[in-house]
This record gives sequence, structure tokens and C-alpha cells, in this order.
Amino acid sequence: MKSNAAELGVFEIAPSAKRLFSFLHDTEVPIEKNAKLKGHALTVFKMTCESAVQLRQKGTATFSESNVKDLGRLHFKYGVVDEHFDVVKFCLLETIKDAVPDMWSLEMKTAWDEAYTQLAEAIKSEMKTV
Repeated sequence: MKSNAAELGVFEIAPSAKRLFSFLHDTEVPIEKNAKLKGHALTVFKMTCESAVQLRQKGTATFSESNVKDLGRLHFKYGVVDEHFDVVKFCLLETIKDAVPDMWSLEMKTAWDEAYTQLAEAIKSEMKTV
């Protein structure tokens, strides 16, 4: 991991993760302008938000079984490993912190961390069944 990781994105921290996204292969479009990658990032953020809301309301997050099964299958197929989930969590938390610096607190970090962790654990659990 690079020393200035807080200022970096997923592919700067884990360059090998770029190979997991077929739509990034053989393209001239810069990563930061790739519409499919932006869509993927928004999906991760949206699912983490939904997890956070459920945690706040119910104390636990639940996910659509078919959706998590599909995500587990796809993540397994593309070779995602635990470290990739860790890098994404780090970058997600840093992005949120940078977006709302005046609201950021240990409590907020812990809540977002738990929301993402529950989502990632559900996906990883399904990856083991493939």
C-alpha cells in the first residue's frame, strides 16, 4: 500500500484491481471519466447507504438473496479477494470524510465502516458457495 493512501483511489492503492474490470481493458478513456466505473462506484455507495439505513433502523442489514448471490458469483468470477474489499472500504470512507469534513466523526466513521463491512461480508459469504 502506498504511503499517501488517503489521497489515492482504488487503482493507485491496488493497481492489480484494474484487471478485474473488463470495461477498463484497452480503452483510451481515463479512469476518472469512465461511465461504467462511475456506475459501479455509485452502486457500491448506494448499497452501502441502504445497509447504513437498515443498521440504524433495525440494528442489522439484510440484502436481497438473489442480488447477493449474483454479486458473490460475479466477484468470484472476476477474482476479487478480501484485500480488494478492504481497499474499497478505505477509499469509500475517505471519500465520505472528504465530502462532509465538518460532520465526520469517529461515530460516523464507525457507522459507515459497519455498513460496508456487512455488505462485503454478505458478498464474500456467497463467493464461498460458488
